[in-house]
Amino acid sequence: MTLRRAFYLSFGALSLALLAGCQQEEPTREDSASADSKRLRVAMLQPPRSGLNPLTDDAFKLSRWRTAETLVRLDDDNDPQPFLATDWAQLDERTWRFEIRDNVTFHDGTPLTAEQVVRALTAATHATPRPRILDGVTMTIEADGDHAVRVRTETPDPLVPNRLSSPQLAIMAAKAYGEDGRVNPIEAGTGPFVLKEINGTQSARLDRYDDYWGERAELAGIDADYVPDGTARAAALRTGTADVAEAVPVSQVALIDPELVHEVPMPRTNTLYLNTERGVFSDPTMRAAAREALDQAAIVRTVYEGRADEAKGLLGPALAWADGLRSPIEGRTDAADPNGASITLGTFTDRAELPEVAVLLEQQLEAAGFDVHQEVRQYAHIESDMLSGQFDAFILSRATMLDSGDPVAYMYSDFACEGSFNIAQLCDPAVDEALARAADLPTGPERRQAIIDAEAAILKTDAAVPMLHERVIQGEAARVANTVRDPRERELITEHTRLDGASR
Repeated sequence: MTLRRAFYLSFGALSLALLAGCQQEEPTREDSASADSKRLRVAMLQPPRSGLNPLTDDAFKLSRWRTAETLVRLDDDNDPQPFLATDWAQLDERTWRFEIRDNVTFHDGTPLTAEQVVRALTAATHATPRPRILDGVTMTIEADGDHAVRVRTETPDPLVPNRLSSPQLAIMAAKAYGEDGRVNPIEAGTGPFVLKEINGTQSARLDRYDDYWGERAELAGIDADYVPDGTARAAALRTGTADVAEAVPVSQVALIDPELVHEVPMPRTNTLYLNTERGVFSDPTMRAAAREALDQAAIVRTVYEGRADEAKGLLGPALAWADGLRSPIEGRTDAADPNGASITLGTFTDRAELPEVAVLLEQQLEAAGFDVHQEVRQYAHIESDMLSGQFDAFILSRATMLDSGDPVAYMYSDFACEGSFNIAQLCDPAVDEALARAADLPTGPERRQAIIDAEAAILKTDAAVPMLHERVIQGEAARVANTVRDPRERELITEHTRLDGASR
């Protein structure tokens, strides 16, 4: 349901109440309030890319709306906690057993069983492309009775519980999975809100699910509109046509009541990816020249108005341990003179700051001797060209702990030879070796050091030049309470989110 449509429905409901007469006046007003005042209106950053298929990045919308749920969830320290699985144990170095929560029903009324979990996770392992969280992982799942499953990996994997927390591995009802590999999430989740309507790339509507296994939701429903234009999202919050607005652009903050603006440090890095496979930046000396041309401080000061942190590496201050483990990177390639080398620089419009970063970066690269041509589109229209290496350089705002709460999954996806999100087209044996070592270690100090070592191996190639770490700005109307300001961008609305003044 669009925000405009929600307004007209509200107006229509009020008009009918007035026409109904004195005897019906009070209950009709209450019905109108129930239908409208307890529904949360959300202006989302990006439209879905795959029809809200939970095996794609669209899963994070389903997670933020709390309609789809996973076996495991992460706490604030990124440690796995029970969710649809109540307990788990590692049986041997390659096998884990997860006990499934009892008395859970999907939104279509069918019960959650081990068989349903097997179907959902197996579909993820067979998907094309596979969810990023499964990059480099061969996993099989089988039922162990009606209320437990066994998860086996081809090689030892200490992060299996963390992987199963990824929104892309949400457990959906059997009816969601089509024979063609597509997944339809309508009325197929287990969360406190049931997805009722998908209106393409315009909007989605969710209602409260009264048979939820946990606490009944405070809200009657959610009306989500996709508003890629940052100015429009900010305006929706400012004028009261949205209760919550994702990712308010820095340029709009001064126009909004400061009490409605909430700044959240993010494990998100604004990075310049350089094409190592072909073109100008297949030459490492040219990549080094691009690195040296970059003025991080100018970008933070000018584009982000100081609301960002200069990057010291791929991992930012949201991972408090990272900076203390770093050492200077040795043996980096010396820069050569670009001498007018022509490059195509790409980015997308969905994050309002990125086109501005591209303008400033173009100036910096041209001052260093490159001839820069820009190409800027909406993300949905540029992603396939980006991933296939059609650009010499690409600016991306990238979440570094999006999937497992552990940076190795992001690093493997973006920089391993077999990574599914390898914008830089990088394939370096030293990087793969460092990533493999980090992946094999259990969580703890040794793994953290191995992650920083892998970061150094990646940065040494100059395939990626980290520029800054973002702080997301979330807009919330004064009447909104108990939304989640989540650095991992997994949560936004929960069963506890409410609109003050509207009782259940």
